[in-house]
Amino acid sequence: MASQAKVVEKQYLLPFVLITSLFALWGFANDITNPMVAAFKTVMEISNAKASLVQFAFYGGYATMAIPAAIFVQKYSYKKGILLGLTLYAIGALLFWPAAQYQIFGFFLVSLYILTFGLAFLETTSNPFILSMGSEETATRRLNLAQAFNPMGSLLGMFVASQLVLSSLESDKQRNAAGELIFSSLDESTKAVMRTHDLMVIRNPYVALGIVVIVMFVIIAIVKMPQTGHANKIDPVTSFKRLLANSNYREGVVAQVFYVAAQIMCWTFIIQYADNLGIDKATAQRYNIVAMGIFLGSRFFSTFLMKYVNSRRLLMIFAIGAIGTMSGVIIFQDLKGLYCLVATSAFMSLMFPTIYGIALEGIGEDATLGAAGLVMAIVGGALMPPLQGTIIDMGTVGAAPAVNVSFLLPFICFVMIAIYGYRSYKAHQQV
Repeated sequence: MASQAKVVEKQYLLPFVLITSLFALWGFANDITNPMVAAFKTVMEISNAKASLVQFAFYGGYATMAIPAAIFVQKYSYKKGILLGLTLYAIGALLFWPAAQYQIFGFFLVSLYILTFGLAFLETTSNPFILSMGSEETATRRLNLAQAFNPMGSLLGMFVASQLVLSSLESDKQRNAAGELIFSSLDESTKAVMRTHDLMVIRNPYVALGIVVIVMFVIIAIVKMPQTGHANKIDPVTSFKRLLANSNYREGVVAQVFYVAAQIMCWTFIIQYADNLGIDKATAQRYNIVAMGIFLGSRFFSTFLMKYVNSRRLLMIFAIGAIGTMSGVIIFQDLKGLYCLVATSAFMSLMFPTIYGIALEGIGEDATLGAAGLVMAIVGGALMPPLQGTIIDMGTVGAAPAVNVSFLLPFICFVMIAIYGYRSYKAHQQV
């Protein structure tokens, strides 16, 4: 039966719109950063494993700051947490300017690390804030609706990466007749000129992003936000103990670790997968854009389906679908495999907000700290990509291309998500 409760009530409409816009902002940051792994690999002449430290720094920032963000929000308010998050976001983005000047890979990593301190504050705050803006009956649908604007920012980030960054990299244009990169074989003075140019190309969208974030800071600072679902005097230790005792929440955090790992691996290494088929970075990024378009369309479709199909059951079904497409990614060694990789985004679309909503269901005043645990789960995006990059650097595993074999990692992740969907659905039926 369709729910009669409104997803977003009139009194929350303006705050909902403003907070939802933040979902697009961190979506942009996520998906302009994913292709930078391939860009830095060429420009800085480093391995896939070392280039994947971009993801380690980016998602490691979430793990570092999620709990402090939750404690800050509990002590003060959702609005102050968001404003501090926007401040850290802007600082990290603007630090790309000196990082490009000094041409130090580690400086870029520090910039991303600080930037994601801000994102940790935003996600720890915005997700439970959206859940609290109305009926608990429609909370998961409301979060899915808000999260649907995340891939809009992601699409813009991918477009900027493809059209303004990857297509402008001089280092990636240095190829022989067979299409193989020859940048590393050029003389040092030529490489130095190209490296300076390319790092400025990488720098510019982050600096522009920092300015946009400052504008958002000003807008949110002057708008009054509702005081919903927030308690200022919750003991973190007591709250943490209650969360640990909740098996649905515990398993949800684990499932979220695997989901974020799978998402980041699928979107980061689509370029390496395409490169193994002789496709250049800028063209490969277009496949990523198509994947994100499918992701966005499927997010709206799955939000609609939740009116009629239990969200836990839908999560299990979509995870099984992802297992199927990932099997094609591993088995096929031609464009069919790339098409399967693109199609996987359709099944990933509902996973993050659905796991999030299921895990936080019914935890009441522990929602802020619970949200922090789920944001910390984003550390999966820091741990798995370097491992996948190490496998890809092997070149081949037996007779198979290592890049194909490396997608066994997201395959395993989707199996774990399917198990969580099944277990949470069965537990819900017994209530």
